[in-house]
Amino acid sequence: MSNIVPLTMNDATLRRRIAAAVANDSSRMIVPLHAKKRMRQRGVTDLQVLHVLRKGVTVEHAHLNIHGNWQCTLEALIAGDRIKVAAALINTAPNESVVVITVMN
Repeated sequence: MSNIVPLTMNDATLRRRIAAAVANDSSRMIVPLHAKKRMRQRGVTDLQVLHVLRKGVTVEHAHLNIHGNWQCTLEALIAGDRIKVAAALINTAPNESVVVITVMN
């Protein structure tokens, strides 16, 4: 993928690209300290976040964030818990990665 940010992206395309980025390589999921704190507070595991990124549905539409990256919020039902993950797609040569912004349940 190139480092050029597309001018428009719909929900389905962003969801597919996020899922593809972490499909076979969980190291492409970047979890900053803020998101790790929220995960601990809310009892959400890395595996649950990965599941949401891979299989979740879009509940907050695709939009460009202040850093110029495409962002959305995905949601999935896991073992009776509804988990939401706000995530942004970033270009990291030679692949794309996903930054977890925050986690909610």
